[in-house]
Amino acid sequence: MKLFVASLSYETSEDELRELFAAHGELKEVSIATDRETGKSRGFAFIKFASRKAGEAALKELNGTDVNGRKLSVQESNDSRGGSRGGGRGGNRGGNRHGGRGGRDGGRRRRN
Repeated sequence: MKLFVASLSYETSEDELRELFAAHGELKEVSIATDRETGKSRGFAFIKFASRKAGEAALKELNGTDVNGRKLSVQESNDSRGGSRGGGRGGNRGGNRHGGRGGRDGGRRRRN
């Protein structure tokens, strides 16, 4: 199970998160998102657990926990839920050549 952890202090390290979350079960991965240009924390992280049970326990216990002066927001990551990862809305969505809103006359056609 993968968790999304938001509201991280910029000073929080991966080691601190690893220690905090490992108390609930085996971790596979801990990764704090960083800015590409500066390398500084973006204030959120992903924590991947070896089991769903451990992830659920951590979510329940750690959501709202104060770490370095910030209350963590812990949620199940979208990656963890399975299913489709989205996709485009491409293709022809119908409608007429006037954008589907009735054209220049606002949908009121003059009939003679």
